[in-house]
Amino acid sequence: MIIQMLLDDGNRLALGQLPEHLQLQLTDELGTLRLVDKATVDAVAQEFTAELEAVGLTAPGTRDGAITALSDHLSPVLADHLRKQLESVRNGDHWPIVADLSVERILTIMQAESTAICAVTLSKLPVAKAAEVLSKTPGARARRITYAMSQTEGIAPDAVRRIGAALAQDYGQSPNAAFEKAPVQRLGAILNSTITDTREDVQDGLTSEDPDFANNVRKAIFTFKDIAPRVKPTDIPNCIRNVEGDVLITAIAAALGGDDAMKASADFILESISQRMAGQLREDAQERGHVKKADAEKAMAAITTAIREMADAGVITLIDPDDKEDESAD
Repeated sequence: MIIQMLLDDGNRLALGQLPEHLQLQLTDELGTLRLVDKATVDAVAQEFTAELEAVGLTAPGTRDGAITALSDHLSPVLADHLRKQLESVRNGDHWPIVADLSVERILTIMQAESTAICAVTLSKLPVAKAAEVLSKTPGARARRITYAMSQTEGIAPDAVRRIGAALAQDYGQSPNAAFEKAPVQRLGAILNSTITDTREDVQDGLTSEDPDFANNVRKAIFTFKDIAPRVKPTDIPNCIRNVEGDVLITAIAAALGGDDAMKASADFILESISQRMAGQLREDAQERGHVKKADAEKAMAAITTAIREMADAGVITLIDPDDKEDESAD
């Protein structure tokens, strides 16, 4: 009755997401309905509304649903093992495994496989995901794939199943990686903890060898000089709250006596806190005078570590340097 009421109101229902046996059962049940009196319809609607209002949590409800929901959060080996246990896969349909791949992984398919295979793959993805994949596929390649879709009308269902099985076998396996994090992240973390001279020397060398990789590493690094361009003013009070006062004074004193980028970050911190606290910090920093390089780097590292930890925890969001460059260009 609820389905019929929704259809009568012109709603488009995503019933195709239900398992096929439930779709068949629903069709059979709807076929048995004839005339239903208004009192019964009102009672059913009230009962259905009461059930909805009482729901406090929705869960997958099936083992297949749980596998799909958790696969991105489990270890790669276990996730691969569980995906092979999906009911659809046991019945010969491997497309759920392909559709569950990351956009980046599917883009690999778009580049490596024939346009016919890519057209079938694009057709089997959820619409939103297919649109994202297509938008990230290079223009000429995307045009050839979309043209190939016009030639998929007569393809046999068995051929589509075989394509899905082959793609799941080739791309559905998580690669055995020796490192948990990507090279950019690993190198960025290392350089964050090195002294300035070493870090700048390595960055200069990377720029001459591989500019793209060097640029990505640059974005993964966060040093004291990056505070002004990459931290929001409203986040500064929270970021320095857990930094010891003496450490903060040392860092500010050293930065105010440093290069333009250092001074900019020191001024940015002082401008982002209360005037009373900023005035006291400036006074204490002036009294501190010259700071040894080792002490300066240690104090600045304490501040940047506090900021990175908050960013990693999702408490704050650092500004992407590329976004700043785009705004400047505009």
